[in-house]
Amino acid sequence: MQKRLVMLLLVFMLALAVTVTGCAGGDSDSGTDSTASGDTIKIGANYELSGAVASYGSDSLEGFQMAIDEINAAGGVLGKQIEVIVKDNKSEPAEATAAAEELMTRDNVVLSVGPATSGSYRAVIPVAMQNKVPVVSSSATADDDITVDKSGNVREFVFRTCFTDSFQGRVMANYASDKLDAKTAVIYADNASDYAKGLAANFKDQFTQNGGTIIDEQAYVAGDKDFNAVLTNLKGKDFDVIFVPGYYEEVGLIIRQARELGIDQPILGGDGFSSPDLISIAGAENVNEVYFSDHSSPLDQSPELDGFLDKYRAANNGKEPNSAFVSMGYDMGMFVADAIKRAGSADSVAIAQALSSTTNFKGVTGSFSVGDDNNPIKSAVVIKLENGEQVSAERI
Repeated sequence: MQKRLVMLLLVFMLALAVTVTGCAGGDSDSGTDSTASGDTIKIGANYELSGAVASYGSDSLEGFQMAIDEINAAGGVLGKQIEVIVKDNKSEPAEATAAAEELMTRDNVVLSVGPATSGSYRAVIPVAMQNKVPVVSSSATADDDITVDKSGNVREFVFRTCFTDSFQGRVMANYASDKLDAKTAVIYADNASDYAKGLAANFKDQFTQNGGTIIDEQAYVAGDKDFNAVLTNLKGKDFDVIFVPGYYEEVGLIIRQARELGIDQPILGGDGFSSPDLISIAGAENVNEVYFSDHSSPLDQSPELDGFLDKYRAANNGKEPNSAFVSMGYDMGMFVADAIKRAGSADSVAIAQALSSTTNFKGVTGSFSVGDDNNPIKSAVVIKLENGEQVSAERI
């Protein structure tokens, strides 16, 4: 009887060991591999779908999902369908961190896209590095501590498909100097935003290098509604342009209140202006002589962008995309699928290596290669708005 009990116990222990070994097959020190999880490759989408900047996240996800739908309809990647698992980070960095942990440790995604904003994207980086799962943002433009850490080390699992704030800040300073013949400027920036502070610093540096003078610098904080006191003070000053780096919720109000006070100088900004909500908040009649840097424009024609816009209109009853975030999200979907295909595997480490070795990727927002710092080498578009409509787009 005792021998029989011992034998039964040994059989049970052997079965348990086999079961545990089988379950561990999809996760290892080399990263996550979805090949153990059936016929899908799981990708996370960690976006601002509610909260202060929901427009950015919603538009990015729309474009990304459009690309994935196309890829799946054509047979998927590596013979598998891509499954997108969506989380709403509510426009809050802490929520973005929690969403990333859920996606990587519970949902077992092999890659995650988003968030759209730099602060929330920065918050998911430690989770990505710890779990060895690549994260990609198409719009987190902050310079500091994103793809390269404070010690100068490149983060092997962190990627972007967008230009940086230093680039677009300098582009707008050069545009002010060269195209608008500006000699003096005012900076009115959101001092609670790394995005706005980075743009302001780089605009100031380049504009003064160009021989221009910053005659005044003012600050606001995200959530402010009344800008009349500062704008009334600025109205009495002599300047050529006003640079207002920030997000559409406050910028829309600043534009409206500035124009209502009679401030008619050109208003410049970055890609935070890229939202239809900016026009509705400011009022189309106030959005004149407004210039901002962006990643693409329907006016910036190319065969790739024209083809994308045709497909988008056909799927949306002739409607145009809300913003460039849609086309940027689309490019990101194609970019990550291309990397998975080149990796020849759904292993997250292999995917990261393929992302870092991308050359001459041809997207609808332009072609780019991934540099040694995991950032793309690409151009920007400067867009002019009149009566709330895009009237020109110049690629820089």
